[in-house]
Amino acid sequence: MSLRALHYVLKVTDRTVTVGFLRDVLDMHPLRHEEFAEGCRAACNGPYDGKWSKTMIGYGSEDRNFVLELAYNYGVKHYQYGNGLGYIKILSKAAFKTAQESGVGRELDLNILEVKDPDGHTFRVINEEPSDAGPVSSLCLRVTSLEKAADFWCDCLGLLEVDKGSSPVPFITLSTGADQATLRLAQLPEGEEVTHGTGYGRVAFSCPTGQLGAIQEAAQAKGFTVLRPLVKLDTPGKATVEVVILADPDGHEVCFVGDEAFRELSQVDESAPQLLGKAIAQDNSKVWFEERSKRRKTDEAAPPAVPAAAAAGATTTPALPVTPPAAAAERPAGKDGSAAAPPPAKHATKPGSPHASPAKAAGAAAAKAGGGGTLAAAPAGPRASPSSLSAKPHKGGGKCTSS
Repeated sequence: MSLRALHYVLKVTDRTVTVGFLRDVLDMHPLRHEEFAEGCRAACNGPYDGKWSKTMIGYGSEDRNFVLELAYNYGVKHYQYGNGLGYIKILSKAAFKTAQESGVGRELDLNILEVKDPDGHTFRVINEEPSDAGPVSSLCLRVTSLEKAADFWCDCLGLLEVDKGSSPVPFITLSTGADQATLRLAQLPEGEEVTHGTGYGRVAFSCPTGQLGAIQEAAQAKGFTVLRPLVKLDTPGKATVEVVILADPDGHEVCFVGDEAFRELSQVDESAPQLLGKAIAQDNSKVWFEERSKRRKTDEAAPPAVPAAAAAGATTTPALPVTPPAAAAERPAGKDGSAAAPPPAKHATKPGSPHASPAKAAGAAAAKAGGGGTLAAAPAGPRASPSSLSAKPHKGGGKCTSS
């Protein structure tokens, strides 16, 4: 089968801060931006059924570059991030110089910087010119067994092993083509499991639409998990794409999308920075949560009042809670002020699979913890105001329609 590496999905909690970091520290730029009134049928935004957005960001056209998809769920204040994502590798002298001058991150070796975005996702920036694959040259995911992972990625999906080693940990590097970003699988220490939390990611590939059914059948025949059988997804005003979602043996989500429609859908949109800035300016969920947090602190500090009716022995009717904004109203609020996730979509899963679906685990964890735990500590990138998101024009070129 013919596969093309497309993007990796990162769930983010603050678009202004994250985009500002990726732009000002790593020299990326928004390629297209879309808003959705309800959750994705293929759980692209995770197990959330409310309003969300996606922002594709990177170094150039998705036809020629591996990029990032920033998934933002309105009203979700925190995610719990697991250990599944190792790092995203970037080859760029310009990004290396910018990151170094920003004083962000740490030096792993000569000409190698490791930096973390505001949510704690790790990037390794190499002081080299980009390869044929473009600046984002590799995605590293952690696995518990290289042998089991190879059964899925190589034997079932047909990726080629182009490198292997044991330092600093056992790994294999897989490829879908010489001009494509590679996939590095790094083995965790024995006894350590891959965790996904509520902020898990998803890697996406495209293939000819006619091959999607064969990918699904091959996975089913070999006993691998099919999270979402072949389904059509609509984007208002744009092309309809067909996708199949699988999970590898460690629960990493893998999306396959029909290439023909996706190329039409993923054209660079010159207005992406303006669309993103407008959406951020209209998003009042952050203000709402800050105000609610202040109200709770005030209530906790005040002594409890005993209603007169209660003192007289009569029953009282509790006051209705203040309604949260937009999509947050569709989910019960967690104790930490975040919006808890609804039950995940009912995916088809392999019976008895211990890694059937991080979406399912995320839904349960988010419902229990109110949308996730405390964010991993990370140096904050430069902050950007919504209006400043359009200040830096992208270098991707091409006349655009968005996806």
